[in-house]
Amino acid sequence: MKKLKIVGGVVVVAAVVAGVMLYQNGNTETDNVADNVTLAKTPLQNVDAQALARGKYVAIAGDCVACHTLPGGKGAFSGGYKIDTPFGGIYASNITPDAQDGIGNWTEREFFNAVRHGKGKNGENLYPAMPYNAYVKVSDRDMHDLWLYMRSVEPVANKVTATDLPFPYNIRLAMMGWNLLFFKNAPFTADSAQTAQYNRGAYLVEGLEHCAACHTPKNMIGGDTSAYLQGSNLGVWHAPEITRNTYTGIGNWSNEQVVQYLKTGSNHVAVASGPMAEAVTNSTQHLTDDDLQAIATYLKAQKGSDNKAPAALTADSSLMKQGANVYAANCSACHNSNGKGIPGLAASLANNPGIVAPDATTLLTTVLEGGRGAVTASNPTSGAMPSFAWKLSDQQVAAAVTYIRNSWGNAAPAVNEQQATEMREKLHLPAQMASQ
Repeated sequence: MKKLKIVGGVVVVAAVVAGVMLYQNGNTETDNVADNVTLAKTPLQNVDAQALARGKYVAIAGDCVACHTLPGGKGAFSGGYKIDTPFGGIYASNITPDAQDGIGNWTEREFFNAVRHGKGKNGENLYPAMPYNAYVKVSDRDMHDLWLYMRSVEPVANKVTATDLPFPYNIRLAMMGWNLLFFKNAPFTADSAQTAQYNRGAYLVEGLEHCAACHTPKNMIGGDTSAYLQGSNLGVWHAPEITRNTYTGIGNWSNEQVVQYLKTGSNHVAVASGPMAEAVTNSTQHLTDDDLQAIATYLKAQKGSDNKAPAALTADSSLMKQGANVYAANCSACHNSNGKGIPGLAASLANNPGIVAPDATTLLTTVLEGGRGAVTASNPTSGAMPSFAWKLSDQQVAAAVTYIRNSWGNAAPAVNEQQATEMREKLHLPAQMASQ
């Protein structure tokens, strides 16, 4: 009987602790600073032009347009873009002030709750494809200015396809458990031991720019692991490490080179491609130089992984010899025989940390599918690379990628034919064209 009482007491205490934690985790009282009367569809009057401009800047820093705008769709922020996740497709909502299909009937407080706490208008849990676990750090003023800006955009009538994930991911109540594990319900707090520039960078990287959403590895249920900013697989792309690690990170880049990459889409070695090209085009190129310097300062201060270069594969191996031949015939015209590329057009393959990432996904995707760099004010045409899926076999692709990862001072594990085959299938690309 005594043991039963002890066990019962432990269960009660555990239940109370869990209840308190769930309450604290789901508490949205910090959003009570927002107005709870005026609706988004209400015409703006006597608007502070500076606040509106700041709100537009916040929207750009948060890259809201990337997810909430369907390319070729009905208009900016009108939703419909499908975000592919390991758990199924999630459709981004219409966040224009349209009363029927958008957020026209939302109040500012409801908007705050959604952006910073992942709560829908009716209190339902949103999926973390909406990075509220980062946006919870956005300040009250930035949130208010963002609200004013979103009220100013053109209302668009566009009913978005409802997200319908398979069981059990369609149980939104389960997000309470996810939030308890991976959502820290706390605003941004500056580090008093760091400079103002570092803290501004931290605010942007951890909050508005939500860099961890792509660059931090995820566990089996989509939560961030402890390997902060150390690179993560994104399906058919790999977001590389962006810490001070000098092998797979950006430790050998100067602050100015980081700024150049974020401002123009390229620097001395790298050209932004895939999702990062979109981020540069839509967001980082528009940030002030001071903010870009702050981001660089913060990133270069992150310790990062313990990745170290292995011994490079020897040039006389059969795979490297085949790769050298494929590279000479198909890649050297743009990337040069020395792998240095063409500044602003074709990425340098030598001394490029993204090339030697533990995950070769991005290289495989780029060789098979091709790609286009970021379109920026300083590089309005950007560079483009054609698809080689029609021309190269999976064995040739693997050999070329292996050669690139182990030449000009690079060193990284080999890529095999099966990896290339699987990537071709993921990209839904046809097999190599048969020779005549």
